[in-house]
Amino acid sequence: MIRPGTDLKVYLCREPVDMRKQIDGLALLVQEAMALNPFDQALFVFGNRQRDKVKLLFWERNGFVVWYKRLERERFKWPTHLKDDTVTLTGQELNWLLDGYNLKAMQPHKALDFQRVG
Repeated sequence: MIRPGTDLKVYLCREPVDMRKQIDGLALLVQEAMALNPFDQALFVFGNRQRDKVKLLFWERNGFVVWYKRLERERFKWPTHLKDDTVTLTGQELNWLLDGYNLKAMQPHKALDFQRVG
């Protein structure tokens, strides 16, 4: 699976975001709500209200990349122990978040193993 490098700056938007937003809407949120530059060499992370979906926005040389993940069970453990509207994470912390870890307690989701029938 493709994962962001651990050396990137990562900015997480703590407020829920409408997952219908595409590149332009997310880039506008980065500029206006997060007061950051969407063209910086950084990864911008957005989650929905139910915390079962996440989108990542990244500028790569000549265009934006959007990465989307939807959980089938469980929820992302959004860092509530951090108080700023925009939270800075390390690349490793982002990967832990995507794996289901609660960054405060460091407890992961249970792994799911669906078997095909047929």
